[in-house]
Amino acid sequence: MRLRQVGRTALLIECDDPGQVEAWRRELWRRRETGDLAVVDIVPGAGTVLLDGVGPGTAALLASLTPLLDAAALAEGPLVEVPTVFDGEDLADVADLWQVSVDDAIGRLASVDFTVAFSGFAPGFGYMRGLPEEWAVPRLAAPRPRVPAGSVALADAYCGIYPSASPGGWRLVGRTAMELFDVRRDDPATLSPGARVKLVPAS
Repeated sequence: MRLRQVGRTALLIECDDPGQVEAWRRELWRRRETGDLAVVDIVPGAGTVLLDGVGPGTAALLASLTPLLDAAALAEGPLVEVPTVFDGEDLADVADLWQVSVDDAIGRLASVDFTVAFSGFAPGFGYMRGLPEEWAVPRLAAPRPRVPAGSVALADAYCGIYPSASPGGWRLVGRTAMELFDVRRDDPATLSPGARVKLVPAS
């Protein structure tokens, strides 16, 4: 872990792997809830955790911590079941990359226990980990100018669901009618960091 000051009130934790990011996120959120950590925002990323609005002594506190990722803790996140119609334009290509049938590719996707690692790209877009590295697929050579809202897609070892229509270069494997972002809710994003996600086949 490496700690950097990136602003007058911001600190950046640089992690060695995704597991370390998740361990720090959980520990920091827990300490903020108990009042042990004075911070406004905790923002996990692919390999970093940003703390903004930090109070005095935060850097010293972080330097004294060594969070560990507890496998049991991973199961404590809220479970979100996403009804998914597996008919994406790139599903057959993904099956070919995996060297399996389309039905087997659907079975694989439905069997994965995903976890939202961080959010980005668009409001409500959660980057979900859980795919084995050997199932990673490359992004499209050229992004689509418009990906429909609710599209379930893969890129590298991530799965994501587009909360709104936008350009995108991920491989489309399915779609859902679930609303993923609504500013009228207390927590606008359906898929927040730490949530567990299952893609449930739907007709």
